[in-house]
Amino acid sequence: MNEDLETLFDDANGDLAVGDLDAAVEKYRKCVGLDPQFFDAWHALAMVLMKQGKTREAIGAGLQATSLKPNDLLAWTALSQMYVQDGQIAEAEDAKANARILSLGGKILKEENS
Repeated sequence: MNEDLETLFDDANGDLAVGDLDAAVEKYRKCVGLDPQFFDAWHALAMVLMKQGKTREAIGAGLQATSLKPNDLLAWTALSQMYVQDGQIAEAEDAKANARILSLGGKILKEENS
């Protein structure tokens, strides 16, 4: 990660810590704009959007996070919560099932050997 992107992400985290959710969202969006593969920024963006009640946007960011790291337990758990908040119970159950598989040591997507 380049230094400017790292600084921007740290600033967004600082905004989140002090409760400035709008500023955090703006900076997380800039982060993923600069690096669309930045899992931590997608996940953080999803969580802040959910906190703001922007559930559909949160789900989109959460789906991006799970597509980047399909074996991340926290990402699937958060996505399940987002679906519940949006009333999408079947999707929430599917995401919860993936989280359960990961919590038991399984994998959602087999990792390729490098």
